[in-house]
Amino acid sequence: MPKNHIIIALPSLIHRIGREALNEAKKTAITLGCQFSRVRRSRNWSLSGEAIKIQQLNSQLQHQGNQNYHYLIQKVDRGLLEHVDKLEPLEDKLIRLMTENPSMTLAELMQLTDCDLAQARSARFQVDCW
Repeated sequence: MPKNHIIIALPSLIHRIGREALNEAKKTAITLGCQFSRVRRSRNWSLSGEAIKIQQLNSQLQHQGNQNYHYLIQKVDRGLLEHVDKLEPLEDKLIRLMTENPSMTLAELMQLTDCDLAQARSARFQVDCW
């Protein structure tokens, strides 16, 4: 499973938004590479996928303006708050960390972000060129 892959719990989803709304949300999710799945044989559901893709799904559901999605949108918003670090692309995160703390060593940067040496050096080069 990729490092940016997250799972958001959605208890009693069908009871709250309805079967038709869930089917529409599933179609939208599939186009973005996300997946709704039922948790075993319970009435609970989960949404899984890359954090950025789930954020895109949430914004698309908001733009559709369907009132049935209100519960789903709120749950996804709360779930994404726990994974804010995964919403920022690695390159942007490396550059942000290097500009915030220019004295950070490459080893510290690699340990903090779990990137490889080439990515850390590239970020250092980009920050130094600015």
